[in-house]
Amino acid sequence: RPEYPTLFNKYRRTLIGPNDEIVLPKVSDHVDWEVELTIVIGREARHVEGAAAEDAIFGYAVMNDTSIRDWQFRTTQWLQGKNFEHSTPLGPVVVSKDELDPNNLRLWTELDGEVMQDSNTSDMLFKPAAIVAYCSQFITLEPGDVIATGTPSGVGHFRNPKVFIQPGQTNRSSVEGIGPLVHQA
Repeated sequence: RPEYPTLFNKYRRTLIGPNDEIVLPKVSDHVDWEVELTIVIGREARHVEGAAAEDAIFGYAVMNDTSIRDWQFRTTQWLQGKNFEHSTPLGPVVVSKDELDPNNLRLWTELDGEVMQDSNTSDMLFKPAAIVAYCSQFITLEPGDVIATGTPSGVGHFRNPKVFIQPGQTNRSSVEGIGPLVHQA
C-alpha cells in the first residue's frame, strides 16, 4: 500500500454526461476504462481531518476515468493520458452521503455486456474521508469539486492480452446505489 494517494487533475473539457458518447482520440487506440466512486464536495474544506473531512462530503457519483494509456505512460506524470477532451463520463446522479455507505459498495465495468471489473469499495486503499483530508492539506476544496477515488483491478491495459475500447463498443460503469454510466465509443 502506498503511503499517499496518487493524484492527478481532470480538466472540465474532459467531462461528459452519463450517457454521452466517449470521443475516441485520433492519436491513440489505447483507450481504457476505470470505474470509480467519485466524491462530491458540499462545503469548503481546508486542513480538515476525521469528522470535519467527512462533513465536507455532500455525496457520491460514478466516474469512468477513461485513460489513454500510451499517452499516460509517456512520462511519470499522468496528466496527458487522463485529460483527453470529451472522454470522461460523470454521473448519472449525485447521491447524498446519508443514503449509502461509501465503504461497502459494489462497483463494476461491463464492455459490450462482459464484466471487466467487479470489486467493492471496501477494498479501496484510501477511504473517502481520508482522501478529502489529504487533498485539503494542499488546496481548499470547494462545493462542487469532485474527487475520484481510484479503480479496482480489471482495466484493459493490465490484461493479457491487453483490451482497449473500440469504436462502437458500449461501456457500462456502475456503482451500487448510484447507478450506471452507459456510453458508446
